[in-house]
Amino acid sequence: MTPGTHGDWTTAPLVALDLEGSGAQDRDSEAILEIAVVPFTAGQPDAAAAYTTLVNPGRPVPRRPWTSPGLTTAALAAAPSPADVEPELARRVNGHVIVGHNVGVDWRLLHRRHPAIAPIALIDTLRLARHLKLSAKNRLTDLTDRLQLTPQVERLAVGSQPHRALWDTVATALLLPALVAMGWPTGATLAELLEVAAIDLAAGHAQHRSEPAQETLFDPPAATPAAAGRALKQGPGGGTA
Repeated sequence: MTPGTHGDWTTAPLVALDLEGSGAQDRDSEAILEIAVVPFTAGQPDAAAAYTTLVNPGRPVPRRPWTSPGLTTAALAAAPSPADVEPELARRVNGHVIVGHNVGVDWRLLHRRHPAIAPIALIDTLRLARHLKLSAKNRLTDLTDRLQLTPQVERLAVGSQPHRALWDTVATALLLPALVAMGWPTGATLAELLEVAAIDLAAGHAQHRSEPAQETLFDPPAATPAAAGRALKQGPGGGTA
């Protein structure tokens, strides 16, 4: 079981994460183009300690409808390579619980490109929102608008926009405590969050996803309850090769 799950969730080592890729249509050649990580402090995002970077995939990036705005070959040309980015990612993610909106999509690509990255668990705010039955619309921007978080996201993610890594990561980091407050007014343990919102780390071993990227980033089919249960049994690095 993930260590320390019975303490208050705000004391857990959480980081929000989002990445933008070249698209599932690239299949095994799908590349990470941008990534952001925002740590939590006492259950709130620490935007001042955020890490975000473009990533040069080492090849041209065709302009496609699902490619996030601004992620062009020219914009990525001067960005660090995946190998240059990995040490900082490892420092920020290893031994932490990753929080993401439809985090299984991000985790599969992250694990494929950086198999040494070793979080201890995954929390999916999309699954959590569905558990709370807030609305039929559970896309990240729909939820931030509904919960009146969008102005705060825009203030903390200056220069970013929806469907870019920093904006989406900050939005997710603000969304999590808002959802927890709605579902557990007196507070929740990490174990309680994992019970309803965990994604199996073994999803990192899954084959490439086949859905269009702009659809799977924010509103995928619900994962099976069994996957959430298995995530509770993962130890540090349980999903890595």
